[in-house]
Amino acid sequence: MMFNLPNSLTLFRIAIIPPLVGLFYIQEAWAIWSALALYILAAISDYFDGYFARTMNQMSAFGRFLDPIADKLFVAATLVMLAGFNRIDGFWLVPAIAIMMREILIAGLREFLGPHKIILPVSKLAKWKTTSQMIAIGFLIVGPYGEVILPYTLEIGQWGLLIASILTLITGWDYMKTGIEVIRQMDTKP
Repeated sequence: MMFNLPNSLTLFRIAIIPPLVGLFYIQEAWAIWSALALYILAAISDYFDGYFARTMNQMSAFGRFLDPIADKLFVAATLVMLAGFNRIDGFWLVPAIAIMMREILIAGLREFLGPHKIILPVSKLAKWKTTSQMIAIGFLIVGPYGEVILPYTLEIGQWGLLIASILTLITGWDYMKTGIEVIRQMDTKP
């Protein structure tokens, strides 16, 4: 079923991207906090789309296709936006680039393995990776506007992004090892 609650939440996550970016361009406190609210709603929807798909027995091919794309669009758009506004610059671009490279690489690997009916299951560490990315990016969105509530908001986000990138690289390596082994087995078959 294409249009069920889990898939609607995934589509909602994609639909939030333009208003989130638009609010960020305003660069007023109310707009940044509103952007954070949209970001949090999208991050929560990322959890609940999978939860509802499993508990309501509404898993679908459309959801399996769209959910990882929505995740990557959401993270990539937000990281590019943050770089464009210098919330991440200099050294702090390295973790962002590592995250985006891993996401593209693993998406390509999944796409390659899909026709062979090989699925790379999401590991617990990959779920921690996603959680750490979401938290770090939330701090980065608020950036200096969060200083009134929590000092060093931007720095917390930057260091959080570094930690998330380390988890991202570890999980990416785990997936690549599995993928390379499968590819080797394919090459040895006549």
